[in-house]
Amino acid sequence: MPDTFETTTKIRTAVVTGRHPYEVPGFHDCFRAMPEVAFYPMHMEDYASDAGGYRSRYDVVVFYNMHMETPGGEQNWWDQGAKQALEALGETPQGIVVLHHAILAYPKWPLWSEIVGIEDRSFGYHMNETVRTEIANPGHPITQGLTAWEMTDETYTMDDAGEGSDILLTTDHPRSMRTLAWTRHYRNARVFCYEAGHDTQAFSNLSFREVLSRGIQWVARRL
Repeated sequence: MPDTFETTTKIRTAVVTGRHPYEVPGFHDCFRAMPEVAFYPMHMEDYASDAGGYRSRYDVVVFYNMHMETPGGEQNWWDQGAKQALEALGETPQGIVVLHHAILAYPKWPLWSEIVGIEDRSFGYHMNETVRTEIANPGHPITQGLTAWEMTDETYTMDDAGEGSDILLTTDHPRSMRTLAWTRHYRNARVFCYEAGHDTQAFSNLSFREVLSRGIQWVARRL
């Protein structure tokens, strides 16, 4: 029987979750609607344990987790595997996508702050806000040809992406951070951060899907 993981021409994408609930059908439908993506959902523990040795062979890792404890501390000995796995990010060109509440993960860990590009990630949040998304960089491959749109989503009030970030999408919503999507480089990897994506109201939005799909393609160096 052929190994489809090895032979697929699609972007092999690990989607890592944990420590935050989400609407499973809508989330999975969002990824399955991307014809260029081979979608492999997993919990952080599965990603860290790397049964079968696949972790380094994904083209992209999408993080949708919200672990708040820094992994590998004296009180978190069980997280040593996650610490080692996350510290290996950027050793290769494997792409990194940080989606929605994953931007808030590991708030006291400088490594995650460097990946995300926000030093102080303390935050507030507001549910079911109608957000108008504006195109800040229409020349970037992720946003090229897109026009502004509105959708209902959870917003965060927190510091904006800082130095070293290419800002792609913004909003002037009074209950939201200004920067909604941005790209960065972390060591040898491309990084795409996208603040949107709380539930099916976002997952089903065609503009959200297009931006996330292009973000995955861009960090995979397919766009």
